[in-house]
Amino acid sequence: MYESNIDWVLAIVSGLAGIGIGALGYHLLNSNVARNQKVRQRLAETELELNQVKDSLNDHFARAADLVESIQRQTQELEQQLAQGAERFCDDSQIRRRLNNVPIDQGSSDEPSTAAPRDYADGNHGTLSEDFGLRQSTGEKEQPQPPRY
Repeated sequence: MYESNIDWVLAIVSGLAGIGIGALGYHLLNSNVARNQKVRQRLAETELELNQVKDSLNDHFARAADLVESIQRQTQELEQQLAQGAERFCDDSQIRRRLNNVPIDQGSSDEPSTAAPRDYADGNHGTLSEDFGLRQSTGEKEQPQPPRY
């Protein structure tokens, strides 16, 4: 009878040891899951904050665009008002031209305007051509050039 008690005791001790090892394993494996859930929750919170910041930036830029448009419209209205007032009340032609956005030199100069310098040549020869910038006299015939290699 003593031997049958040992078998029962061994079975009970083995069961308790298995339950303890299982509980320890569950605790160790479950701690990573809890940590992962916390990380996921923080990630969701930061994504929500990022979306809120993006929405507020979109609203900010939309409002700024509306304000700029309003300023431009008011500026045009002010320019029109000044031009109308200058037409009615101002005797000085220079002031009228300035308010009507006409340059002062444009209406009063009789001198021909010089063209702005260009970085390209007329025709199809280009600036690296040997005859670029040289004027051919009408009496001279153009001599054929030997081929260049």
